[in-house]
Amino acid sequence: MRVRPAREGDRADVLGVLDAGFLHTDPDHVAERIAAGTVLVAVEEGRILGALVADGERIVAVAVRPNRRGQGIGRSLVEAAADRWGRLIAAFDEGVRPFYESLGFEIAPAGDRYRGVLWPDEATE
Repeated sequence: MRVRPAREGDRADVLGVLDAGFLHTDPDHVAERIAAGTVLVAVEEGRILGALVADGERIVAVAVRPNRRGQGIGRSLVEAAADRWGRLIAAFDEGVRPFYESLGFEIAPAGDRYRGVLWPDEATE
């Protein structure tokens, strides 16, 4: 598996992965982020297994195909994003808090959700 920037031809697959993760995303915003170079995809044998959408340092969405979860794909996407863009910020629900904690995000409550910050020198291997 390798992580690379998404290309325009990847848009439908990226949206499919995000949809499978029950993440509401605006297709036009995803297209804009792909054009800006801030969408990363995890690819194996030509198939997109996961996607991370960022807007600046803010993670908008990260998702992995349901049958490939728990295999380090999400971790690889976040680590690649931190390597490329430095500090990352994410807002998320309680259910994915363990994922962000395992990556070294500093987490604080933010209303009924959580906000996490990952500083580049704190990213885990």
